[in-house]
Amino acid sequence: MAVARPLPEADGRLTENIVHFTRALRKAGVQVGPAQVASAIEAVETAGFTRKTDFYHILRATLINRAEHLELYHQVFTMFWRDPEYLEQMIQMMSPTLRRDDEKPIKKAAERRAAEALTDQPEPPSDAPEREQLEVDAAFTWSANETLRQMDFEQMSVAELAEATRAVGTLNLPVKPLQTRRYQASRTGRSPDLRATLRTSLRRGGDIQHLDMRVAKTRAPDLVALCDISGSMSVYSRVLLHFLHRLAHSPNGNWGKVNAFTFGTKLTNISNAMEKKEPDQALETIGNEADDWQGGTRIGAALERFNKDWSRRVLGRGSVVLLITDGLERGDVETLNAQAERLQLSCRTLIWLNPLLRWNEFEPKAAGIRTLLRHSDQFRACHSLDSLTALSDSLSQGRNSQGIGRPA
Repeated sequence: MAVARPLPEADGRLTENIVHFTRALRKAGVQVGPAQVASAIEAVETAGFTRKTDFYHILRATLINRAEHLELYHQVFTMFWRDPEYLEQMIQMMSPTLRRDDEKPIKKAAERRAAEALTDQPEPPSDAPEREQLEVDAAFTWSANETLRQMDFEQMSVAELAEATRAVGTLNLPVKPLQTRRYQASRTGRSPDLRATLRTSLRRGGDIQHLDMRVAKTRAPDLVALCDISGSMSVYSRVLLHFLHRLAHSPNGNWGKVNAFTFGTKLTNISNAMEKKEPDQALETIGNEADDWQGGTRIGAALERFNKDWSRRVLGRGSVVLLITDGLERGDVETLNAQAERLQLSCRTLIWLNPLLRWNEFEPKAAGIRTLLRHSDQFRACHSLDSLTALSDSLSQGRNSQGIGRPA
């Protein structure tokens, strides 16, 4: 049995390399905090290692806390610590002129993120000609890359995700204004304003020469967003929070008041954070306020807290609610059913955005998903740029379509 050999105190290169390795993980999209880095260095110093496998698992145990990051960690570790096979791929990637024309390896998303993190550069551009003029509008016509528009946010590399985030920042979510019970004078109105007509006739001795007309006033509806930030939704939540920030600061003023909440194991009001002008500052504030990021999911408990504490404050005046979650409930389904029903009755329209709808074979088999479907007015995907564009088109045209029908 091999005995673990402690690290030599005089050699500080390994500690320095561990720090550089954690920086590469951050660039690849893995959240690694200073406390985890210190724990990793302490663990390696305490346990020591005689094989590369031991070192691999010590760092993985201290730096990785999400299952979805295991593949990405493996790719970064393998390339960073000089595996011969991946080192050759690294050399080929950094020197594209050495490749043969017939060699076109297909990288997974984790491999692309790892490569970008270690080289500090995105993948070499394709041979497609660049557009000379960029067009920016709500339909994403600025992007000539059809693949990026259809790609799942979860499968994007760091550079692709950053480009998608910038694209989301240009998208509007127009909505038809609400008709109120108040009226205003209008020459083109079809409803006669009897009070104004009589008031005008008094100036002429009671003689009515024409009928004054009026039209109903309109106003922008309020928007309330409930965003799931659990582990399975973390990537989608970050992109959609950029989307919500865009709606809160839309120059066209399509919406009235925009209120936003996050939930995982608890409900957090992030409306004040959304008021910050810069989206990065807003998300940084949200990260500090919502300490249940990438945790578990308790949708029913979160909706119950919202209905009791916030519903009457923010759901007045015909509000539209965006419920952003995959519907994978970990709590009591009966509680979810009662609270989802109450939420639907309290708002004008309940729109459920679910990234799982990206699968063509998607079926509402989970109890939580079937429960939410009963109380949703619309059920739409939110996994790509095209899906968000479809949501925008649906609201602007007033359609009440759903991805699939509600179960009986």
